[in-house]
Amino acid sequence: MPGNIWRKRLVVMIKEPHPGRVKTRLGRDIGMTTSAWWFRHQVAGLLRRIVDPRWDVILAVAPDHEGMTSRVWPPHLPRTPQGRGNLGDRMGRVFRTLPPGPVCVIGADIPGITPARIAKAFDALGHHDAVFGPAPDGGYWLVGMKRTAPVPPTLFSDVRWSTEHALADTIATLPGARVALVDHLRDVDTVADL
Repeated sequence: MPGNIWRKRLVVMIKEPHPGRVKTRLGRDIGMTTSAWWFRHQVAGLLRRIVDPRWDVILAVAPDHEGMTSRVWPPHLPRTPQGRGNLGDRMGRVFRTLPPGPVCVIGADIPGITPARIAKAFDALGHHDAVFGPAPDGGYWLVGMKRTAPVPPTLFSDVRWSTEHALADTIATLPGARVALVDHLRDVDTVADL
């Protein structure tokens, strides 16, 4: 990663593509091995698309040790372990440990992510403290923060993950923040989403 602390950073939350450990709802529809295969190829395509000179791409990997040494993901992309806890604990750790400056965190299972959509989110941080890319199910595919001030300790507290309340709950953990919303995108959880 370049030495410029104000460089934009795009963090991709990924898990090792083991059958039964990734995309399990999709796996119930098409089989665990097939869903893990889909996830591996979806992530590979995503990473090819989103590497861009306007930001640094960092992989937040799980499980920690295996993800840090994995040969599945491109070796030239820097990695950081997600660590323990729920999704909010893990994303909060990303926001708190990277050097100051704008950070956007995305999931790896959203086929519609493009560099133009990422750029729109970073642009929104020019006039906002936080940005979200909503999903139709009430969650979100992207969360970004300007991070010119310390990350609030309440960030991601009491969020009802994997429910229609996840976005609203997360915004509620940022009292007083100027929040922008960008493009709605769908993640892939079931065969109908494919």
